[in-house]
Amino acid sequence: MNLIVDVGNTLVKIAVFQEDKLLEKVVVEVSGFENAHKKIFINYPKIVKCMLASVGRLPKEVIIDLEKMHKVLILDANLNFPFHNRYKTPTTLGVDRMALVAASVKHFPNNNTLIIDAGSCITYDFIDHKNDYLGGAISPGVRLRYKSLHNLTANLPLLYTEMPKSSIGDTTESAIHSGVVNGIIKEIDGVIDEYQERFSDLTVILTGGDANFLSKQLKNSIFANSNFLLEGLNFILEYNTH
Repeated sequence: MNLIVDVGNTLVKIAVFQEDKLLEKVVVEVSGFENAHKKIFINYPKIVKCMLASVGRLPKEVIIDLEKMHKVLILDANLNFPFHNRYKTPTTLGVDRMALVAASVKHFPNNNTLIIDAGSCITYDFIDHKNDYLGGAISPGVRLRYKSLHNLTANLPLLYTEMPKSSIGDTTESAIHSGVVNGIIKEIDGVIDEYQERFSDLTVILTGGDANFLSKQLKNSIFANSNFLLEGLNFILEYNTH
């Protein structure tokens, strides 16, 4: 039984896997991680191995406690990954992106696969049917675009995310919603179209915090999976500890 801990800027995702099966997922603030972990350990005392991602955001004493209870593997670029990394600057490649690519290898082996992670940033990662990871793109995410419009201009308000009713915004607020959300939808569909022109048998995965919000608006066929990163982390843990 495996424990997966993915630490973000403010939130921590904690997941329990029995082999490939996700048994439980909890999302808490960083400050609430210790209590959440204790409850999970009570419910799943057979947890042995732990994958810890984004370790720098957890206090050292918390990591020490984890290591007392589990065999902890920290996610970094020095681990073994189930694909060939053709990125020209592999040490600068975010390990979360590597985990997403690993998940695609697990679920769609020997496929041309585009993984789109719609979070704080929107990342695009491509792995071909030869198991070669070639790279992708990084773009501002939904909330980052709203915040940028507010922070970098004098008069534009900071809005909550909202699906626009029309592409023609007839107020400042509706124009912002149209520009941000429709812009991202057109961007994602455009990127998918470009890859499909080169790879007719392309598989597309959409994941991340905004995946559910965006998925129904896309014209292209996709697989939406909000747990794809956790599944990739679990796969890397198994790949490095068997």
